[in-house]
Amino acid sequence: MDLPARAAELIAVPSTADRPGELHRALELVLDVVGPGFTVERFTSRGKPSALVHLPGPRPDFRVLLNAHLDVVPADSYAARRDGDRLYGRGAQDMKVAALVLAEVFRSLAPSLPYPLGLQLVTDEEVGGFDGTAHQLTAGVTAGFVLIGEQSGLRVVTDSKGILQVRLHATGTAAHAAYPWLGDNALLTLTGAVDAVLRRWPVPPGEQWRTTVNVARIETTNRAVNQVPAEATAWLDIRFPPQDTAFAGRSREEIAALLRSVSGVPVTVDSLGAPHHADPHSHEVTLLRAAARSAGYSGELLRKHGAADGRFYSARGIDAVIFGPGGDGQHGPDEYADLRTVGPYREALTTFLTGLARDPAPAGHPGSAAG
Repeated sequence: MDLPARAAELIAVPSTADRPGELHRALELVLDVVGPGFTVERFTSRGKPSALVHLPGPRPDFRVLLNAHLDVVPADSYAARRDGDRLYGRGAQDMKVAALVLAEVFRSLAPSLPYPLGLQLVTDEEVGGFDGTAHQLTAGVTAGFVLIGEQSGLRVVTDSKGILQVRLHATGTAAHAAYPWLGDNALLTLTGAVDAVLRRWPVPPGEQWRTTVNVARIETTNRAVNQVPAEATAWLDIRFPPQDTAFAGRSREEIAALLRSVSGVPVTVDSLGAPHHADPHSHEVTLLRAAARSAGYSGELLRKHGAADGRFYSARGIDAVIFGPGGDGQHGPDEYADLRTVGPYREALTTFLTGLARDPAPAGHPGSAAG
């Protein structure tokens, strides 16, 4: 396979959440790379297609499941551009190049491995993952170990933060702007509430493994400049590590109560995703790190601040890691995949999967005698 050319074709597909036809087109392009001779189970949830690929026959409990998402965030342009060893384009790094490599490795190795290997392709990770990975898990898909091809520069991600999206609400009393003392400005109440949240969880001066709060939007229903607003809302995006027990393991109701006590205003929790954690000393992680080193990379452990679909596996007690090629500029206009890492990435995946074939699966894992 001419991977740069195939990747450029896939990157050119504007597979955003609001374009269901393009989500299907991206999915079919990757399935074409897999080719014939496999069972393709197709799923759809709320218009988001996904697929599960495995050897012919009933769906097994997978020893290893390779996971890739094919959706991207919106961009001004979806054209791919190559400059030396860099392939630029929306989704190049996150994660269409990796998806093609995973499909290629699956096609090559699945027929010969002595354990069941699966390929999971989803199209909704950028909007939460509930209709792709989570939907398939609800439908009974399971595995002993999951490898997600998100970008990591051949490092192994065993931890990623949880995600919390909330709204703060403030109400007041409308009045003419010339007589502000006759009203109660909801926007001022709201900005005070936001300030209180940021005092509790301030923006760090640099990268730190702790809870962060991003104020994404502040809005009022007021449309007149000469009117005191009677209502205002702020949208917050909160990322939290597994160690922050103020959020990790808490219910929506408990989190809303905490944020209400800090901000002094009513709070609505719109979405909550748990943090992701995998055992960094597990059999699989140890082998994967060794495979990365054999391909010329450090294989060091890495923690990610962004949420990913690994959290759905963690919630079910399944170890999932992120392991992908290199690049930079995720979600930005200069996003690129580093093509120099593609060969070593393919080599490391092959070494890891064939290495598992030589090592007995730990008791209780799918693919083991006990499983």
